[in-house]
Amino acid sequence: MMQSTHHILIAVALAIAGGCGGGGSRSGDVDAAAGGNNPPGGGGEIDAARVACMDRINGFRATEGLPPLERWVDGEACGDEQARLDASGGGPHGNFGMCGESGQNTCPFWPTIEAVVKDCLQAMWDEGPGDDFSKHGHYLNMSSTRYSKVACAFYRGDNDVWASQNFR
Repeated sequence: MMQSTHHILIAVALAIAGGCGGGGSRSGDVDAAAGGNNPPGGGGEIDAARVACMDRINGFRATEGLPPLERWVDGEACGDEQARLDASGGGPHGNFGMCGESGQNTCPFWPTIEAVVKDCLQAMWDEGPGDDFSKHGHYLNMSSTRYSKVACAFYRGDNDVWASQNFR
């Protein structure tokens, strides 16, 4: 089994078994290049990752003729803190709603930011379509026409990356 598939299976199992609130925790200092201390639109690796994340989601949406989501810049710093709190013991979706989002996808325990954007987002898109939110929820969030914005947030711990895509 590929490592990224393994991560998704763990996240899905935790979300289903624990109401999206269970899961392991990792801790680490916020890295200014990939955590909550990076100013929105401030350039660098994290800003490029935010754009790549949004572009990837919009690329998936385009395959179904859906309008693109706008970048929710004002939600990014809060999302970074949310990802840090999730990684520090809150678990996947453990702090859902704290940034005013209406929907959220979470990528816990990933090896790199690049793997989140490439592999985690792909695995979540591959869940859909379908009506059962417990099986297709990530896809449903990514393809929903109820949302017009997305904030891609990242937290790099000591050994892994946690990321959230908050929809509004």
